[in-house]
Amino acid sequence: MSKKNASFAADLVAGIDPDVSASPPAPRRPGIGASVLSGRESRLAELATGSVVSRTYELVDPARCRMWAGHNREYALLSEERCSDLIESIKAQGKQEMPAIVRRVKDDPAYDFEVICGARRHWTITWLRSHNYPDFRFLIDIRSLTDEEAFRLADIENRARDDLTDLERARDYLRALGAYYEGRQKIMAERINVTESWLSRYLDLARLPPELMAAFPAPQDLRIKHVTAIKPLLKPDDRRQRVFAEAKRLSSNYDGRAASMPVPDIIRALSKAADPSPKGSGTPKRSGKGEKVTSPNGKPLLSVENLGRRGIQVTLLTNGGGERKEAEAAINQILEKYWP
Repeated sequence: MSKKNASFAADLVAGIDPDVSASPPAPRRPGIGASVLSGRESRLAELATGSVVSRTYELVDPARCRMWAGHNREYALLSEERCSDLIESIKAQGKQEMPAIVRRVKDDPAYDFEVICGARRHWTITWLRSHNYPDFRFLIDIRSLTDEEAFRLADIENRARDDLTDLERARDYLRALGAYYEGRQKIMAERINVTESWLSRYLDLARLPPELMAAFPAPQDLRIKHVTAIKPLLKPDDRRQRVFAEAKRLSSNYDGRAASMPVPDIIRALSKAADPSPKGSGTPKRSGKGEKVTSPNGKPLLSVENLGRRGIQVTLLTNGGGERKEAEAAINQILEKYWP
């Protein structure tokens, strides 16, 4: 036995009780063996108390992993362009640094796991393996999760990510509302730790009808901020039908030029279709110092005074005989005209 191994063995047996009849041994300095045992004992104590969580990661073939049906990212929309930052990062590191969260599949012999969080990582590794990097493997963290737990985990991981669109997140929330929370918005907001009003805006986006969504060549460009301008266009039914007709017209006329039409311009076109101004009425008319906006029936609704660099001053003519919905439409016209 080498001197080094002999010393290690001596350290391991140092804790065995000596014969009481023997004289006490001379004190000996703790060596490598004692350090190993002490370190392992401390590690086991940390795991037992829960202060340290030990996880085992695996490297697998991405072809053996499928996307979870409740995944909040539209996998078909992933591309080399959308994943370019991750592609370059994994190539530079030589491996995938952050594991994807998965759970085991038991009902499909074609797959071993389904991805809860990590669609971009899965797509990127798959792409790299087919583009001159066949040795890359998919790093996974295997969990045991219910569907509701999987939804909340995926939401927490992706909530702050810019590469997940508002529409993808909104549709995921609407699906989860019915699937896990029985349509109870308050309960869902509490479970994912957001306010009801914040959640409501996403649900409104997800609920926009397909007849209206046809107006947008790239629906993923829609943001939460656009909902406040679009939602009022759907009431009452006559306005709704005019908006649907305009959306159909826009979608049928898309070409290379129209496809790049910005979302605000599309919303403006829909707004004009919702409230067409009859000839000779419903438009601002000068009267004295300000402009008066009237209803289609000639009833005064608003008075608008231009204050120069300070902006404009709008006065509601509540006693003019007009209706509230007409005043709301008139205010939208003023915003379209004056707001930059």
